[in-house]
Amino acid sequence: MTKEILVYETDKDVLKFLRAFFKEKKEYSVRFIRKNEGALKKAVAWKQPHALILSSPDGLKHVNPSEVKCPIIALISTNLTGGISSAVKYDVECYLLRPFFKEELDQKLKVLVDRKSWLENLYEANDDFYALMELATLASSTLKPKELLYLIVKKISDIVKVTRCSMISIGVENRRFADVVSSFEDPNITNIQIDLQKYPEIRKALSLKKVVVIKDARTDPLMKEVRDIIAPLGIRSILVVPVVFRAEVIGTLLLRTSRKSYMFTKSEIKLLTALASASANALYNAFLFEKLDKERTRLEKLAITDYLTGIYNIRYFYNRIEEEFSRSQRYRQPLSCLMLDIDHFKMINDYYGHRIGDIVLREFAQLVKKHTRKSDLLARYGGEEFILLLPQTSIKWGLIEAERLRKIVKEHQFKPLNKEHGVTVSVGVSCAPHEKMKNYDDLINLADNALFQAKAKGRDQSVVYAS
Repeated sequence: MTKEILVYETDKDVLKFLRAFFKEKKEYSVRFIRKNEGALKKAVAWKQPHALILSSPDGLKHVNPSEVKCPIIALISTNLTGGISSAVKYDVECYLLRPFFKEELDQKLKVLVDRKSWLENLYEANDDFYALMELATLASSTLKPKELLYLIVKKISDIVKVTRCSMISIGVENRRFADVVSSFEDPNITNIQIDLQKYPEIRKALSLKKVVVIKDARTDPLMKEVRDIIAPLGIRSILVVPVVFRAEVIGTLLLRTSRKSYMFTKSEIKLLTALASASANALYNAFLFEKLDKERTRLEKLAITDYLTGIYNIRYFYNRIEEEFSRSQRYRQPLSCLMLDIDHFKMINDYYGHRIGDIVLREFAQLVKKHTRKSDLLARYGGEEFILLLPQTSIKWGLIEAERLRKIVKEHQFKPLNKEHGVTVSVGVSCAPHEKMKNYDDLINLADNALFQAKAKGRDQSVVYAS
């Protein structure tokens, strides 16, 4: 790596010596600043050189060595007393007296530049150490794995200036898709599924179980298949760091930057690898928590779902009708109840068999569900009977809804049945408030009585309970 050197000198003989010296030293990139105080200050601030060479006392007057972040070599060619006094005054560690020798300047430069690099590495390592320590503190500050993962990616984005920093969770069984469980832009970004076919860099990291570095996504052969997708995003450099838990890659850190000519340094990669290792347990816990949460949700759904039809079971319906009935009374809002019964269902079982009968039941339930509102509550009451609760629905609109569903069922061709065999349904309708209703059981019983009347009148019709 070429070392940047700035030179501020006005003496022609000294300049001649310096040009000859640096002409032989290819490891240095030197820039000579003309006699311009403003240009010198800007160059020092902007270039952040590895070393600054200037005359003393004249050159030292134009900079404040205590504010300069690089080593200074003061060249004292005239005014020996004033030059040394100025170097001592400004606490310049290294100065050379005329006559100047290339060997001495070479040795001084090497020592100062190497020491600066060593100190930078030390400070960098110290920063990395504190970053890891802070991560350990963060880990002990929360028991929520997803919250911890967000804190990790947020901390990484503070250390490494990137456009995107995300934690990706990789399933053990299905490696076609992955989930973004955390992204530093927003703590609410979680469980966003991505197709790994569009992320060849992640696939490679998973395959090799090693860090993958893409220096330029526009030209790297690995990114050829997705170049058209990422081009509009302005993505340049990409870094993928596998997160390994018990010898298994369970996720990755994904970092992207849009900065031109940016390269992830070895120290950054080393730090990110350490952070990935430190976050493995949190990612595994998040994965496990998600798996358990999905299993809990599945079991909860099973507990309230009728196994045959896929709609709510009567147990869940009774839990909900109590709430809806109380709400109806409290806010004086109508609540309609529809009892539906498939006509001559026994004939279907006898003619086609019980297996086909079960298929018809499921198709019937899904058909009715498809044509009801999200706020409505449909459940299997038992056998071929179903019950539908319609919040904020008057008796008039309850009957209209019953007739609409009856016609939908009648016009529907059920798949397992022959075309000449259709399905019809009888519907009983009740509505609260009603003088005979003291509780939700009365609402159900009156709908059931109305259904009985519909059956007695010849089926395939809707009847409202009338006292």
